[in-house]
Amino acid sequence: MALDVSALPPREPLPRHVAIVMDGNGRWAKKRFLPRVAGHRRGVEAVRAVVRACAERGVEYLTLFAFSSENWRRPEEEVSVLKQLFRMALEQEVEKLHEAGIRLRVIGHVAPFGKTIEGLVRRAEARTAGNRKLTLTIAANYGGRWDLLQAINAMTRASPGRMGAYTEAELTPHLAMSYAPEPDLFIRTGGEQRISNFLIWQLAYAELYFTELLWPDFDSTALDAAFAWYLQRERRFGRTSEQLPRSPSTEDAPEEAAVAVPAVDSPRRARGPA
Repeated sequence: MALDVSALPPREPLPRHVAIVMDGNGRWAKKRFLPRVAGHRRGVEAVRAVVRACAERGVEYLTLFAFSSENWRRPEEEVSVLKQLFRMALEQEVEKLHEAGIRLRVIGHVAPFGKTIEGLVRRAEARTAGNRKLTLTIAANYGGRWDLLQAINAMTRASPGRMGAYTEAELTPHLAMSYAPEPDLFIRTGGEQRISNFLIWQLAYAELYFTELLWPDFDSTALDAAFAWYLQRERRFGRTSEQLPRSPSTEDAPEEAAVAVPAVDSPRRARGPA
């Protein structure tokens, strides 16, 4: 049976969609004998650097896990600071994003943040809606299980007569990130090796990259290290290596040739089934 090459995502020199769990702000501050909130403030600077680096390198979609639905369990003072930082970013950064041609989207249940933040989110999305250089998505009060449940509920309301016969194609338009392709590369900073209820449907075939770097220390050099690692991955999507189409450049290259990963970190990684 001939391989349907059109069913395979094209092999790109960089990931089209990058999703990041920005972990380690509190530990970064603790190492410096600072309050945890200082780490969150420093983490905002890392966000600016990574957004800029992704835009410069031609990444089309960048999704950042800023506040999970479980983060409400943190100390009240820390939650209050995180909400303040979110509000400040919406007030101070949106025009800069717009001038840079970046589109902003926010996914998650935003209402609990209050009407002020909810209004800022809607205005920011409207202001940047026409931009195409990079789509920056902020996941705020988001959880993957919440995403699946709200999508299933929306799907059943839209087509109640198909109970028991729904398909993936019918569910996908109701997911929070239906406007974006599935992530190619997932990055988690801070040394933990789990996805923590983030995009659990969409990450099914993402390459998973874990780094010991704490988020405030993650910069463009660290991003390039993750991209270099990604380029070495063979994305088979259930197929064998022999079934994959090969580009002329890879056919002519020596078998042992590989992209060198900069010595920024020693990433731990998880592989899907062969």
